[in-house]
Parts: sequence; C-alpha cells; structure tokens
Amino acid sequence: MTQIFFYHGAADRIAAAAGLIAKAWAQKKPLVVYAPDPAVAGALDRALWTRNPLDFVPHVNLDSPLAAETGVLIADRLDALPPDTADGARHDRLMNLSGEVPPAFSRFSSVIEVVSEDAEVRQPARERFKFYKDRGYEIQTLDLTGKA
Repeated sequence: MTQIFFYHGAADRIAAAAGLIAKAWAQKKPLVVYAPDPAVAGALDRALWTRNPLDFVPHVNLDSPLAAETGVLIADRLDALPPDTADGARHDRLMNLSGEVPPAFSRFSSVIEVVSEDAEVRQPARERFKFYKDRGYEIQTLDLTGKA
C-alpha cells in the first residue's frame, strides 16, 4: 500500500520541495513531481536551477525528450510517465504540489505532500490528509517549521 508523507509547516513550500527533491536525488531515488499549475511548476524549476551548483538536481518536464533518462520529472499530468529511468530505476515516488489528491496516486510506493503555513495551501492539505486517512493509508507527518 502507498505510504503518505506530509511535510508540514514549511515557510516556503517551493524551497522546501526543492530541498526534499535534492535529498531524494542525492540518495538516487527517482521522483515524479506532480505540479499541474504552470506557475508552481515554473517556480520549482527555477528553484532547482538556482540551488547551490554542487547540489544540482537534473530535472526535466514530462514532455522533454530526456524524460526517460532523467530521475526527477516535473509533470502536469500523470497519465504518460516513462516506465523507467535510463538506469532502470522506477519512478515510484510522487511529490504532490497540486491542491488535490493526485490521480492514480496509489500506483506509487509513496506520496510526498509539502504543506506551507499559507492557509490557501494548508486547508486543501487537511482535506487530502483526511482523504488518505479515511481510506486506511499509512501517513507519516514531518514538521518543517523553522526550516526552508
């Protein structure tokens, strides 16, 4: 069953997401980032490009010709993911940066939700938390208060 991770209390949701993505990349864990809002996807792309050059995270949009070879995908939809990265690692982790439960989320081994202190982000996140909990998913909460 899919594990759900709620990282909450982030002062800056995009910066926190970029930090978590960098950590996953450093551990060689491929990741799909679901960001159907072009403004959110663009902000995340910029945040990943402007990180410390020693911590560079290779990433592309889902429609890129390099998507099958890249470990971090920023996706505006989840219906056309490449099956594997070039090294054979599956994209089985999903970071949700949308305001809704991602479609077909249960096909992933884990879902990562990043929640800021902003009420516009927090309230829909509470509804997603309840959705997952009501369906019996294991949920882990991690506090980012005072972190990026």
